[in-house]
Amino acid sequence: MLVLTKPLGTGTLFAAHGLGQARGRWVQAALCSMEQSSQAAAATLAAHGARSCTDVTGFGLLGHLAEMVQASGVGAAIDLLSLPVLDGALDCLEAGLTSSLHSANAQSAQRWLGSDAAQRSPQQRARAALLLDPQTAGGLLAGVPADQAPACIAALRAQGYAQACVIGRVRPYAPEAAPIVIVEQ
Repeated sequence: MLVLTKPLGTGTLFAAHGLGQARGRWVQAALCSMEQSSQAAAATLAAHGARSCTDVTGFGLLGHLAEMVQASGVGAAIDLLSLPVLDGALDCLEAGLTSSLHSANAQSAQRWLGSDAAQRSPQQRARAALLLDPQTAGGLLAGVPADQAPACIAALRAQGYAQACVIGRVRPYAPEAAPIVIVEQ
């Protein structure tokens, strides 16, 4: 299972803040998330059998996940509705407020994704855009054995990673399909 320890959205929130379009409470919540160290999360993930792990930073969740699956020779499926999101981030993305790195991340992502983006609603496109949002002091993304995932999430939350959750799963790589599949449930 793919476990994420912190919510997404710092890139869009600070882009909006730079334009005077972010609410103070949104920025404050993002700063609190950024201040939380990932040291304890890394130890917890390892204790629960994490097979691979990366921090989520400038390449966004999708860029870092792509590196993981490519290096491991597997694919991944992400459930957009499970993504933890900082307050206000979806509002900013729906308004088209993105970081200066967002478009470069989107260009890089083309080879990793299927081509169903045009069929998505504005809200679904905003959620998908979170995958490309460059993070500052983002969380950790790890592959954890399925039987360990519930205990891992409980332990992470007990340590203060309140939005830690499973966001998807590793799947076999299929050459005829995109390595990373976005699903909604």
